[in-house]
Amino acid sequence: MGSQKQLSLQNFCSMNRLVVFLLLCSSQLWAQSPGLNIKKTTERIVLDAEMNEAVWRDAEVANHFKQFFPFDSSYAQAQTEVRMTYDDNFIYLYAIMHSKSASTYVTPSLRRDFRGEANDSFVVQFDTFKDNTNSFQFGINPFGVQREGLVANGGSTNASDLSLNWDNKWYSEAKILDSSWVCEFAIPFKSLRYKHGLSSWNLNFYRINSANAERSTWAPIPRNFPLIALAFTRPLIWDKPLDKPGSNISLIPFVATRVNQNFEKGESQQQDYSIGGDAKVAIGPALNLDLTINPDFSQVEVDQQVTNLDRFEIFFPERRQFFLENADLFSDFGGDGMRPFFSRRIGVSTDKNTGQNIENPIYFGARLSGKVNNNLRVGLLSMQAGEDKANNLPSINYTVATFQRKIFARSNIGMIFINKQAFQDSVGADLLVSPQKFNRVIGLDYNLASKNNRWNGKFYYHRSFSNSQTDSAFAMSARLAYNTLRWEISGTAMNIGANYNPEVGFARRKDYLRVAPTAWYNFYPQSRIINSHGPGLDFDVIGNKKYGITDYDLNFMYRVRFQSTAQFNIRLRQEYVYLFSAFDPTNTGGLRLAIGTEYTNKLVVASYFSDARKKFFYDISTRSGEYFSGHRINFSGTVNYRAQPYAVLSLNYSYNQINLPAPYKSAELILIGPRFDITFSRKVFWTTFVQYNNQINNLNINSRLQWRFRPVSDLFLAYTDNYFAEAGRDGNFLYLGQPKLRAIVLKFTYWLNL
Repeated sequence: MGSQKQLSLQNFCSMNRLVVFLLLCSSQLWAQSPGLNIKKTTERIVLDAEMNEAVWRDAEVANHFKQFFPFDSSYAQAQTEVRMTYDDNFIYLYAIMHSKSASTYVTPSLRRDFRGEANDSFVVQFDTFKDNTNSFQFGINPFGVQREGLVANGGSTNASDLSLNWDNKWYSEAKILDSSWVCEFAIPFKSLRYKHGLSSWNLNFYRINSANAERSTWAPIPRNFPLIALAFTRPLIWDKPLDKPGSNISLIPFVATRVNQNFEKGESQQQDYSIGGDAKVAIGPALNLDLTINPDFSQVEVDQQVTNLDRFEIFFPERRQFFLENADLFSDFGGDGMRPFFSRRIGVSTDKNTGQNIENPIYFGARLSGKVNNNLRVGLLSMQAGEDKANNLPSINYTVATFQRKIFARSNIGMIFINKQAFQDSVGADLLVSPQKFNRVIGLDYNLASKNNRWNGKFYYHRSFSNSQTDSAFAMSARLAYNTLRWEISGTAMNIGANYNPEVGFARRKDYLRVAPTAWYNFYPQSRIINSHGPGLDFDVIGNKKYGITDYDLNFMYRVRFQSTAQFNIRLRQEYVYLFSAFDPTNTGGLRLAIGTEYTNKLVVASYFSDARKKFFYDISTRSGEYFSGHRINFSGTVNYRAQPYAVLSLNYSYNQINLPAPYKSAELILIGPRFDITFSRKVFWTTFVQYNNQINNLNINSRLQWRFRPVSDLFLAYTDNYFAEAGRDGNFLYLGQPKLRAIVLKFTYWLNL
């Protein structure tokens, strides 16, 4: 009897050991490997989105993607498998995106560089220097539409760290199957910047699946951080260190012809031709020299107009390709509302008649940027802009030098020097070097980013110099942010001198001290409707020695994130303004409120973004309540309809009803902008943008047809027109008056690799 008990005990222990062994094996099978091994192939890869080549069957698989949204604690419902290989010229990638249904894929259109968290897509990110700060991004959707971009600042804070304006040459194909969609990439080594001799890169993949509003990543990312965060990557392990990519020179010439007429000045129709172009020269595998001669940016899409009810200048982002690669090396010094360098000061001026930004000529320019080694990035830019007689601008040279040194895990310290030098005493004068006319800025920045991304911050000190140098020509700031799943806490302190003058930068206002703390708390309920919600408090106070406190706003906030990707935000605000200069609250030329008056207002600020997976989707926001000495009702937003996959029809709108007591002017301000974005194929795009703004009495029409006949090679036909426009006496009809400015441009560009 005792022996039977002993035997039973032995059998039980053996079974336990077997169960434990099987559990360990299964966990190892399901557990993600620490990286992805990539091996070189000698097999010819045919880019057809089919796994016909033997190398794909033998390649290591990156799989078991983790959810990022709606949760980050489980594996993705729609799983993804990725394989990679390479040869002497290309990195190849093959991915399978498993799905429940092929009929639910969402795309805005067939236009390149799509973005949006509701659009089906697959994206790969290469951190080629393993600095967890910058990366190259390549993506595709089920319809074969490409996107490529650059991630800066570690992708640590928000989606603005990703720029999709960068273009480069690469190849891809995609196919939709019964229960999945697949894609195949061929990315030239020459389209990337990397240091030879490295045995690994940092890598991540992410996927958006619209059917269940799911976003997933290969290297898990906590959902309180951005999807593009580079603090969370895995190694791409090469079977041998990479060699230098060899010579890498690209020429991008253009030919353009333009017909334009300025009706306001009574000028006759003018026609001109221009020839110029850009060149990209790789100085080693990690530094790039960009050259441009007589650049033409007429194909760049016009800025979206805004109703300006602000006392200060409005910031518009850079869109021109020449300035975009490694743009953060130049443009990310300083912070929001205070940049020592803003590339749109070069070759862009404001038309006095329409209020729109227009080109002024650039003779030539050069820009060297990139990595010297794994820890050091450098940038050097010099451009010569021609005189602009219409806006009384002489010929000016702009020179910028920067460096950025990595310290600690993901932080860096950087320095920038900017020199603006006039080459004419006045418009129409002879070219000369005039040391009496200059503006210079020197700055030092420290960017903090902890290894786990919980701590982020920026600290800087800048100083400007000019021929009429004065005191208080400085800008300094400190910002620190702490982010966990539950808490988001940040604080900013700024001190901007009264005479700080970055003429090639963007200084929203000067002569102030600012303190701005913010705190959010997040709840994550077990709900099929709400993903997260929570309250927040925000206090922002501005003042100076002369006037004391000039501005403050106190906000109680609440936000709700839905499982459908919809969002709702609201804040109850009390704000205070002391006018140290006279100001018309309508910005329409009415009687201005007097200097020295002060106003305390209560208002509500709210916004709602609908589920963008629907064919009809929209966003609406309001900033309504007390306004200076009166009241304001405001609604603005966008209404969209997606005729998938060939078109998106949208309507941007802004309505402001401002009621002020006599003798001040009340106003009803309307800005409306229908937009028609039609994509006939992945190569032919037609965009028409109409904007009516009664604040500046202008109606603008911009229509652009683009044929991308080869990668990064295009034919553009762009038409723009501006009219005086006023509502009729009954207020129900819009009448077009005299035209202001009309132009049509035909431009041909070609990307040639040498």
